[in-house]
Amino acid sequence: MPTAEDRPTPEPSAPASLMAALVALAATADDASIVDVHLARVARLAADTVAPVDYASITAWRGRGYTTVAASSDLARAVDQAQYADDAGPCLRSLEVATPVGVPDIAATMSWPGFHRAAHDLGLHVSLSIPLFAGSGAPVAVLNLYGRDAAGLAPLIRGVRTLYARQPPPSGDGPDGMDTGARQLLAGLVQAFTVRDTIQCAFGVLMARDHCSAAEAYRRLRLWAAEAGDSLADVAAALLDSAARPRSHPEN
Repeated sequence: MPTAEDRPTPEPSAPASLMAALVALAATADDASIVDVHLARVARLAADTVAPVDYASITAWRGRGYTTVAASSDLARAVDQAQYADDAGPCLRSLEVATPVGVPDIAATMSWPGFHRAAHDLGLHVSLSIPLFAGSGAPVAVLNLYGRDAAGLAPLIRGVRTLYARQPPPSGDGPDGMDTGARQLLAGLVQAFTVRDTIQCAFGVLMARDHCSAAEAYRRLRLWAAEAGDSLADVAAALLDSAARPRSHPEN
């Protein structure tokens, strides 16, 4: 009889928005086959939704090297490939340090010559690479945003940097200047962090209760989610709810 880990992950209904795609990714086990579907949606929706973004792609480490899992255009793949060839660039740096890497002025960036040359040849002026995480909380890929409108993408670069520093993100319609799509992307990342925090708290409960490692806590949560046919986030929330309930004590 196959174990729950052997069972295929159910195909979810297509997320209606970039925000939903980011949240779905954060609630999915890292090794689930559907992760690449979520990543492809994120890349497509980012390119379609965020006005200053001309091209978007997803970089991940697979096997023995970096690869572009999804891209909105072959031009985005070309910029990614230039970074892989040099083993250097903003997308690789972002995945390595699990921190957003913004390049507000590609023409002034000489640290990554392959990236600089490929982006310049395509008339790109700005880029932003954002680490994305799935259920374990560790980065599984990087979302690369490439554009020609440096001023238009600048507010999103600031907002993403602030968010990953775990500070309150920009809000309102004031001087931050973000377009509707950029706001949706930022809101999706905020919700993804909320999902990650819930799952991480569940890990903590299991580690304290069962005296196990974080890796074992993740394995158990992953197994329970597969058995129940639920997301990691749903199982984690149920565990936290159960742990928070007061226990009844028999009367003496």
